[in-house]
Amino acid sequence: MKKLFFMMLAGLMVMACTSKTQTKQEEEPAKKVLVLYYSVTNTTKQMADYIQQQTGADIEAISPVNAYSTVYEELIKRSQEEIQGNVLPELNALKHNPADYDIIFLGYPIWMGTYAQPIKTLLANIDFKGKTVVPFSTSGSSGIKQSVDDLKKAIPGAQIPECVGVRSSLMDKMPATVDRVLISLGLKEGQNEVLADYSAQHEPTADETAIFEAAISTYPMLNGTKAVSVGSRTTSMGTDYKFVGEANGSKMDIYITKENGDAAPYFTAVDR
Repeated sequence: MKKLFFMMLAGLMVMACTSKTQTKQEEEPAKKVLVLYYSVTNTTKQMADYIQQQTGADIEAISPVNAYSTVYEELIKRSQEEIQGNVLPELNALKHNPADYDIIFLGYPIWMGTYAQPIKTLLANIDFKGKTVVPFSTSGSSGIKQSVDDLKKAIPGAQIPECVGVRSSLMDKMPATVDRVLISLGLKEGQNEVLADYSAQHEPTADETAIFEAAISTYPMLNGTKAVSVGSRTTSMGTDYKFVGEANGSKMDIYITKENGDAAPYFTAVDR
């Protein structure tokens, strides 16, 4: 009888502990998410809106007091002048307080290789310490890497676990690219795909050279670029390539994807 009593008591204790653990997990508050973005031509806004729709996050556009021109030449001219003069554009006050959120998606177009000037003002005036910041960007060709490196220097107290950059001409592929990040962060259900590192660089084969030339042929600014070396990795969608290209004595990393099937390869970013 004593043995039976202690077995029953142990069982009740286990049930009680399990119940407390489950209650604790159930009571754990959900992460508060904010999508904060700057967009001139509404391309970055498309990404911001998609992230908000998939996560139910709060969302707000960053608004300069003196709006930038949508004319490319005028926008670049002003941006260059601000960079050279170390001028931070004044921003209208935010309606949402980033301090109230755990995860902040920070979106921007790539200007001069890094995040747009209004983001510099934001970073100088908002404390992101202890926050999870997820950068997302759009660009004509530049990758997100340099802007992320600059972000890490500007807000060293923040955690930047993921990032996602999409070329403006590849917005049809944006949802799948964003979904992978959302799933990895636990903000959307799905199979988490951890991307492997690229293989070691090697001299391109004839087939790899053909893939490189086909992908860059649609982008005039890469005309005359030669593939020096390449590394690759396999994904659920196909094969990603990291080429080192050379043109006029300058080298650059050119990222290209060849999806499964007969689809033509396309380049996703250039890091100079």
